[in-house]
Amino acid sequence: MIEVRNLVKYYGDHMAVDHLNFTIQKGQIYGFLGPNGAGKSTTMNIMTGYLGATEGQILINGHDILAEPYKAKRDIGYLPEQPPLYMDMTVLEYLKFVAALKLIDKSIKSAQLDQVISLVRLEPVKNRLIKNLSKGYRQRVGLAGALIGFPEIIILDEPTVGLDPQQIIEIRQLIRGLAKDHTVILSSHILSEVREVCDHIMIIYQGKLVASDTPENLEQKMQGNETIELLVKGSPRGYFLDILQKRASSAPPGQHPDHSGGYFPGAHLFRVLPEQ
Repeated sequence: MIEVRNLVKYYGDHMAVDHLNFTIQKGQIYGFLGPNGAGKSTTMNIMTGYLGATEGQILINGHDILAEPYKAKRDIGYLPEQPPLYMDMTVLEYLKFVAALKLIDKSIKSAQLDQVISLVRLEPVKNRLIKNLSKGYRQRVGLAGALIGFPEIIILDEPTVGLDPQQIIEIRQLIRGLAKDHTVILSSHILSEVREVCDHIMIIYQGKLVASDTPENLEQKMQGNETIELLVKGSPRGYFLDILQKRASSAPPGQHPDHSGGYFPGAHLFRVLPEQ
């Protein structure tokens, strides 16, 4: 469905994306996981045609995003981190505008708008000005715009950033619902976010793809690889280490105590840093 081949992106002398290669299969929820500045948003912007790559190629259902932009983009719905909303429009006016931009046939436009509004649960606010909506509802309006035309692929850049806990739960539910009929790609720098909703996780760090697997397999691979660094200040080192060693001697096999006297699995090494 999506093929990313040797993707490179430079901003001046800075390499934001470093020779990425991956494939997106149909009918799953994929998560791009990585810290801020890892290259997630840049990769998504190139995948949707908003940015050009320095090197490499992206194919959407066999169509090159740069060589055949119309054919490639008609299969993509995109929600950027900051939805491009017109604040002085009502929700319905904005969605009609998006439908016109996407060249939705007039004979089906009204029915499709009703369907999208129902799917994203915007009925209570469809006649309100966007500037008067909460951030959660604005995210829904942006998501509704991405869904118009019902593209096969939905790309969501940090879809829950800035939302309160209840709004996050609602957006997650919407994303799971979309996966029944769409391939969904979302980015986040929060592990729990992608683990909660994604079938497959791709970890990006400094522009490189460093891991790609299911959440379950990644969790198994990472168990036992934790390193915990303790910087001791204000207490005698020997006294602190004696306490740590006594607790460690009573720990179950493969487990070590935390600062509260409890245990956590898989942490096989404590490294105490030299005093500064």
